[in-house]
Amino acid sequence: MKVYALIGQSGTGKSYKAFIVAKDRDIGYIIDDGLLIGGTRVIAGQSAKRESTKIASVRRALFNDPDHREKVKNALEEIKPEKIIVLGTSLKMVQEICQVLGLPEFHEILHIEDVSTEKEIELARKSRREDGKHVIPVPTFEIKKDFSGYFIDSLKVFSKKDRFADIVEKTIIRPTFSYLGKYELSKVALVQLISICVSKVERINKILRVRIENKPDGVIIDLDLSIKLITRIDLMIVELQKNLVEEIEYMTGLNVLSINVTVKGITT
Repeated sequence: MKVYALIGQSGTGKSYKAFIVAKDRDIGYIIDDGLLIGGTRVIAGQSAKRESTKIASVRRALFNDPDHREKVKNALEEIKPEKIIVLGTSLKMVQEICQVLGLPEFHEILHIEDVSTEKEIELARKSRREDGKHVIPVPTFEIKKDFSGYFIDSLKVFSKKDRFADIVEKTIIRPTFSYLGKYELSKVALVQLISICVSKVERINKILRVRIENKPDGVIIDLDLSIKLITRIDLMIVELQKNLVEEIEYMTGLNVLSINVTVKGITT
C-alpha cells in the first residue's frame, strides 16, 4: 500500500483539493476528518465535523474513539487499497493517524502549498473565517442524513486533465463548532412553515393535524388533511410531498426522512 499525506493548516482548502490530488495520482481512497472515503462514497467512520467542540473534533479526526478506530481499520483490511491519501493539519497529525490505523510509512508527503496557489489558499481561509464553511469530499447525498439541522450545500469541483473534464460534487457544511453552525428549530416554527407550503395548494381545504417526530438523522412528518374533491387525489398528494421536502430542507437544513399524508376529509 502506498500512503500519501496532504498537510495544511485548518481552513486552507485541503478537503477541497483532496479530490484533485487523488485524481492526479490515481489514489482511490482518502482519510479526512474521521472518514474513510472511496471515490464518491463514505466507506467507514464518522465525520469530525459533527462534533460540538473543536477539541472533540480533533479527537474524532485522530480516531481516539476505539469503536470508531476499529471500524475504519476493519474496512481498510477488507478493502486493501493500493493507494490512500491522509489529510491533516501537521506532519505529526498524519503520522498519528497512520500509526493508530496501522498504515505503512509515507510514499509521498505533500503540503497544501504544493497543490494550491496563494490566492486559492487565501480564498479558502476567507470562506472559513467569514462564513464558517467546511468542505467534505463526498456528494451531499452521502452524508446528508448525518448532518440534519446543519446548514449544508453542494459544491461542484471541476477537474480537467488532457481532453477530459470531471465534475465531482463535494459538500459544504457549517459544523456545530462554527459560529454559524447547528441551530435549534422549534416545532411551532416548522408547523408554520408546513402550513405556508400547504396553503399554496388550491385543492387543500385545511390541515387537520401535524405530527413531527425528531430522529438523529432527520425528521418524520405526518399530515392529516381535508381536501376539496378532485379526480386524481394521489397525484396531488405526491406533488405536495415533493414540494414540502424541497421547501423544508432548503429553508431549515433539516433532513426530511418521510412525509406521510392522510386524507381524512373531502369537501365539494
